[in-house]
Amino acid sequence: MSGPGIDAHEAYVALEREIGLLLRRSRAISTRLARELHPDLDGAAYGLLALLQDTGPLRASDLVARLGLDKSTVSRQLSSLVDLGLVERAADPQDGRAQVLTPSAEGAARLARIRSVRRARWESDLAGWPAEDVATLAVLLERLNRIGEARESESKD
Repeated sequence: MSGPGIDAHEAYVALEREIGLLLRRSRAISTRLARELHPDLDGAAYGLLALLQDTGPLRASDLVARLGLDKSTVSRQLSSLVDLGLVERAADPQDGRAQVLTPSAEGAARLARIRSVRRARWESDLAGWPAEDVATLAVLLERLNRIGEARESESKD
């Protein structure tokens, strides 16, 4: 699906380059944001807390599947979040043998503060963009994320 004058190969080369840059910057930002949550956290912990806040209670195995991370990495990050009082464990109402995880009141409050600052930064950085472009970017990123989630789901089957 290429328009006139657009070289499909070059479009994918540019896409790979820009997503690579975005991911590298994202890892650096996640590390900084995790330290804002608590000085003893590393970057992966921020993403875990944010996912728990966005999706509601999840089992550790659900986090592993959704994020495509190693089970031991997720377990270590969750233990750190629990030990710091940012995440709470509770019995899974559907299976009392399992546990579900949710942000604690303190974890949710800290995350909300950080997200508010980040949102303000995005609003400042993109102030020159029409709102329609910002909305289009959000829709396109959502589509891209759904493709990634589907691929992760397929690889687990």
